Amino acid sequence: MSIHRLAEMTWEEVRDLDRAATVVILPVGSMEAHGPHLPLSTDTIIAEAMARSCAGALAGSHPVVLLPPLWPTHAGFADAFPGTVSVMPGTVTAMIREMAASLAAQDFPVLAIANAHLDPGHLASLKAACTDPPGGIRMAFVDLRRRAVAERLTEEFRTGACHAGRFEGSVVLAEQPDLMRAHVADDLKPNPSSISDAIRSGARSFAEAGGPRAYFGWPAQATAEEGHDTVRELGVLLAEAVRDALGEA
Repeated sequence: MSIHRLAEMTWEEVRDLDRAATVVILPVGSMEAHGPHLPLSTDTIIAEAMARSCAGALAGSHPVVLLPPLWPTHAGFADAFPGTVSVMPGTVTAMIREMAASLAAQDFPVLAIANAHLDPGHLASLKAACTDPPGGIRMAFVDLRRRAVAERLTEEFRTGACHAGRFEGSVVLAEQPDLMRAHVADDLKPNPSSISDAIRSGARSFAEAGGPRAYFGWPAQATAEEGHDTVRELGVLLAEAVRDALGEA
């Protein structure tokens, strides 16, 4: 089976796909602060890597179409940091639902969302988009906060101190190492504050959660090897969700 990038295809090439068997994957990221060492596009880099990994896991059984990334989303926890671009959750929900409706009208059976941005408002928007999807299309989405999912990811991720730390930094090193400010990361002290616990306690910003420089975890410990392993597992998780949505699990 084949993997295609929609933006690089012609309309006739799309017409000639076996669309009823094709899985469409939408990477969803953000534009928000990720410490002093990682780019604002970190979540988008991870989402695109997750989408490609999922495509590779599915390509033996399904044609796959990769959509360009959707990066405008809710990023309220990072609002205080220059460069962060945040939109209302309802905007994201509406955008994804309308995209899903357009794909359904073209007989694509499933839309998978590749996402590692964990802002609460953002995740709420994705869940709303996946509820009662339009046109009969099926939606595949993995909530990385679920215990059963988190247990398959890295030790740092499981601590909840996983924004711009080792988990995300490792993926950036694996995917776009030139965007990691390694000389900055090497000098950053660990920040073991759990953003997950802080959210449950009512925190509404990185600063309130204990991350005044918009990072949590152990950024100096990031490695490309861990990043490759993480991308592989993220892809497997999403591929499992796709097969479940299609009733193939």
